[in-house]
Amino acid sequence: MRTLRNWMPTLGWLVATATSIGLASVALLPVLRTAPAGEETLASVHDLRRGAGDDRALTVTPPARPTPSPSSAAPSAAATSSPSAGAPRTTTTRDGWTVTTDAAGDATYLRSFRVEGGQTVVRASGGRVQLVTATPGPGYSAKTVQNTPDNLAVFFLETNHHFVIHVVWRDDAPFAQVSEIGG
Repeated sequence: MRTLRNWMPTLGWLVATATSIGLASVALLPVLRTAPAGEETLASVHDLRRGAGDDRALTVTPPARPTPSPSSAAPSAAATSSPSAGAPRTTTTRDGWTVTTDAAGDATYLRSFRVEGGQTVVRASGGRVQLVTATPGPGYSAKTVQNTPDNLAVFFLETNHHFVIHVVWRDDAPFAQVSEIGG
């Protein structure tokens, strides 16, 4: 009887944790399954894994000039000017992104993400998110999904273990989330 009393708090915690995970999963299913009208949803990890045989680096050639958009956010670091091709450019760092602003006030964001599964570089400007490179690590393959110009997901896949770098354009700047699935 005494041993059972020692385990009661642990058993209670396990039941409460399992219940909360189950409820959260059920509550999120409708949100995860729903896409905005006219848009496709991101491919599932299982769909990506089916085509995961290609482990070469992915490279996308950016357009000559990104679509301009003025940036309303103030830089979080000291700005430095460096003349280039006759037009002054200002470079700052904001939320992990290197931000280059040209003389017209158009901002271009650039950021490198490194995870165990590989490394990717993403550029964002004027409401568009673009893949620069995606290089998988040993044993991983790289896949990308981009259903709209403002939403990019880069997957580094290996059996039962995945890394996802998801970048969206939000509030006049890029927002990134890095996730690890499995392990």
